[in-house]
Amino acid sequence: MRKGFRTDLGWSDVTPKEQWLNRRQLMAGVGALVTAPPVLAQGAAAPGRYSTDEPPTALEDIAGYNNFYEFGYDKEDPARLAQGLTVDPWSVVIDGLVDRPGTYALDDLLSGVTLEERIYRFRCVEAWSMVVPWVGFELGALLGRVGVQPGARYVAFETLLRPGEMPGQQGGMIEWPYREGLRLDEAMHPLTLLATGIYDEPMPKQNGAPIRLVVPWKYGFKSIKSIVRISLVTDRPQTTWNMLQPNEYGFYSNVNPQVDHPRWSQASERRVGGGLLAPRIDTLMFNGYADEVASLYAGMDLTRDF
Repeated sequence: MRKGFRTDLGWSDVTPKEQWLNRRQLMAGVGALVTAPPVLAQGAAAPGRYSTDEPPTALEDIAGYNNFYEFGYDKEDPARLAQGLTVDPWSVVIDGLVDRPGTYALDDLLSGVTLEERIYRFRCVEAWSMVVPWVGFELGALLGRVGVQPGARYVAFETLLRPGEMPGQQGGMIEWPYREGLRLDEAMHPLTLLATGIYDEPMPKQNGAPIRLVVPWKYGFKSIKSIVRISLVTDRPQTTWNMLQPNEYGFYSNVNPQVDHPRWSQASERRVGGGLLAPRIDTLMFNGYADEVASLYAGMDLTRDF
């Protein structure tokens, strides 16, 4: 077993018992793609592969310090302003080069899936990081259910567009809705999750409720929140930060400590929740997931394509 990873790890294994929140209720869908409900382990998410053995960041830090510019530009704005967001009912359009396009209710997307707990490192392009115990299922499983057609090479995503509930969308420098994209092989990789919860709780609204993407080897802005559209396409899709500042934010945006952001170093990171005096830690290539994903980029110029 590779150092730093366990295949049987749940967040209760690495969080002291006195710190448990003891709220282990997950969203359970009953729907139309298949008829069975999500597969759970005794009411909680089944432990997943690839979990790190690093201690998870406290839930209050995960939920209280994040970027979700639809609710403002300060780190505390999402927790303060996202609570009025309507997340039930929720549906996701799946279209493009798929065999079964349509508008799917969230319950339909969750029906029959196995929810897993994945404790992943999360690295922001701003050089701060967390360790997050996500609950979700592999994006590849959903793509397999809707049927990917041979011409598909990329997967495009869009976030909800609702300025009345997302005040940050009422202006600013970003062209809404927020957009992201992956190459198809990245989307199908088993590390890539659609997450519906954190710490065995439903996803907080400020963290991307009710369903978001998690791509742990890429900078955090690639893990788009509050998804309402997934499109299978031939051509590389436009992505929000690459459209806004292409010289600073590439399409791939894989974590690479050897390639600095034009305005700051990416060689190290500050772990959120560690306190002001906590030492910075070295950033790992592909955020520590090189053994799993480096082969996806064989032959690419790591200084240009990242």
